[in-house]
Amino acid sequence: MSSMNSLWLLLLCIALPWTIQGQGSHFEFEFGKEWSWEDTYSDQQGPGEVIKWLNVNTEEDTWATNEEGVVCYGIPIGVVRSQKQYENFVMHIEWKHMEPGGNSGTFVWSQAIPGENRLPDGVEVQMLELDWVNLNTRDGKKPPEAYVHGELFGVGGVEIVPDNPRGVRSKSILNLCKPRGQWNTYDVVCVDGVVKLSVNGTFVNGISKSTQKKGHICLESEGAEIHFRNLRVTTLPPNPH
Repeated sequence: MSSMNSLWLLLLCIALPWTIQGQGSHFEFEFGKEWSWEDTYSDQQGPGEVIKWLNVNTEEDTWATNEEGVVCYGIPIGVVRSQKQYENFVMHIEWKHMEPGGNSGTFVWSQAIPGENRLPDGVEVQMLELDWVNLNTRDGKKPPEAYVHGELFGVGGVEIVPDNPRGVRSKSILNLCKPRGQWNTYDVVCVDGVVKLSVNGTFVNGISKSTQKKGHICLESEGAEIHFRNLRVTTLPPNPH
């Protein structure tokens, strides 16, 4: 075998595992609507622009759309991303877990490039089912309940300043999430590196000074079935500076 052929074989062996781990099949689906902030003040608000979602590293049968919204079956771990990137916006999304201790979330300001754990960078808005703390005891001790009520934290090298510190994460000041089988409502305000989270109608958490302030929105598949509905994104003016 020539030295050139050996080099190509070596490069293929290096690249192939990353391709298998980092990329899923190509597919897309539509879910949710987008409006501009001007639309919300208009007397003749239009129907909104449908949001397209592109696969990053899951599989087509990970997701199913229906009249109500989207079902994520949780296998494999990974994300789909919005076709567009967003800077300043308000996101309304409703979700419910179907399994005890189900784990999921949404990422904002993400580059949507999978890391070693198959998840991307950005600011994660945590969506955990309430039994997660009961199913993840260590040495007889339960994790903090703050995990399951809308934690916010930077991932993939993105740094933030937590409003309500729990280490480098920000915990909710109230525990308002509902258990599996019941719909939860998140309203997420993202402006100039600041994120504020409302859970079921009350603002309970926030972060500031995110080192990444623009990117895709991602929906997360992380091992358990979760349903999403009524996604609305209202875009706000970008920072001119």
